[in-house]
Amino acid sequence: MIYLRLFYEFLQTGLFAVGGGLATLPFLYDISDRTGWFSYGQLADMIAISESTPGAIGVNMATYSGNMVAGIPGGIIATLGLITPSIVIIVIVAHFLNKFKTNEGVQGVFYGLRPASTALIAAAGFSVVLIDLVDFDLFRQTGSFIQLMNWRALFLAIVLYILANHIRATKQLHPVIFIAFAALVGIIFNFGLN
Repeated sequence: MIYLRLFYEFLQTGLFAVGGGLATLPFLYDISDRTGWFSYGQLADMIAISESTPGAIGVNMATYSGNMVAGIPGGIIATLGLITPSIVIIVIVAHFLNKFKTNEGVQGVFYGLRPASTALIAAAGFSVVLIDLVDFDLFRQTGSFIQLMNWRALFLAIVLYILANHIRATKQLHPVIFIAFAALVGIIFNFGLN
């Protein structure tokens, strides 16, 4: 039954997460809340790993999530669930491509999907910032506003921002170098281990 549930949950995610991999995050938070398969902290780790590894972030996260829940078969089934709607839609669109290209209604629908896609990606980005930079659990335990911020993560984010945007020598470096640097710092200083 767990395999059917994994397929169903990720099928829904693949069907409604318009806008790319980060648009899947609100759905993954919902899956976490409803099933308890993974925590928000584990989800933050999934995001970091999925962003750092080759491939589409949504597919990487589905594979990682499914693997956490039900091993390698779970990873395969979750990934199949996520990509099935895209494959079906692409096959249908390819079949009727000439009609869709000139249809004003279809163009209007795609134009209308842009704000929804933007909102999903913005919500995902905001959620990632909250998970990585704000420690609500520690704040609840201590009641100290100083404990609310994850100062190490904030410092790393500021350093990466300055290196990527304001230092001439590092500004032109490939983004993979920044990803590798952040991963190395995360490993060395035990960032995000929950």
